[in-house]
Amino acid sequence: MNEYGPLLIMFGIAIVFSGIFLLLSYICGPKKPNKTKLSVYECGVTPTGTARERFSVKFYLIAILFIIFDIEVVFLYPWAVNFKSFLEAGKGLYMIVIMGIFFMMLVLGLFYEWRKGALDWGKKRGRN
Repeated sequence: MNEYGPLLIMFGIAIVFSGIFLLLSYICGPKKPNKTKLSVYECGVTPTGTARERFSVKFYLIAILFIIFDIEVVFLYPWAVNFKSFLEAGKGLYMIVIMGIFFMMLVLGLFYEWRKGALDWGKKRGRN
């Protein structure tokens, strides 16, 4: 229990502070709602349509692909930081080959997505 005591104290303090701030925001918050205060604000543009509007699947597909390739780049950072120590240990060629395989898999994945049309935003022209 001695190891978890400070952690429990910190969680208790966090809960107390969050409760205090929620109570203060309720007490000090605005009490006179009107149409202007309750309206949706979108960068100064009056919203049109409904919030239930459908988005193209392409939007989500591009977002997922961005996250995948972005996370793959994060894996390069530790490799680049430790590359000098790999060279000194005599494993430099091995690590270059491993990273080459990693890059090849990334490039093949990108070409696959490109070939499948995941990166095309417009409609296909010339083919029906």
